[in-house]
Amino acid sequence: MEVQGRIKVIGETQTFGSNGFRKREVVVTTEEQYPQHIMVEFVQDKTDLLNSYQVGQQVKVNINLRGREWVNPQGETKYFNSIQGWRIEALQAETASPEMPPVPPTDAFEPAGDLNDGDHDDLPF
Repeated sequence: MEVQGRIKVIGETQTFGSNGFRKREVVVTTEEQYPQHIMVEFVQDKTDLLNSYQVGQQVKVNINLRGREWVNPQGETKYFNSIQGWRIEALQAETASPEMPPVPPTDAFEPAGDLNDGDHDDLPF
């Protein structure tokens, strides 16, 4: 799966516990009718992938959805979801493709001649 958009926030790397678990979060704002602010976490060695990116940059982030179950001390089961990134790449601003021919100006088209009732084809509609 992937998320595309503009980087809104890049967090600092956080380290947890004695085992040195590392996590870094990035918020990507999608560019659609109703933009969404998607928080993606990068963990362990993947935290370094964010070093070369800046706020405002257009990116595509490859993600995995993670879910886990937890039973609290009262015996209630809770479920938690996270979005984990494993790759990020910059998107270039869309430019006109060099292979596409230029669009001719509108005055280059000649108007169609007058059609009269005698000009018809064999189409049934």
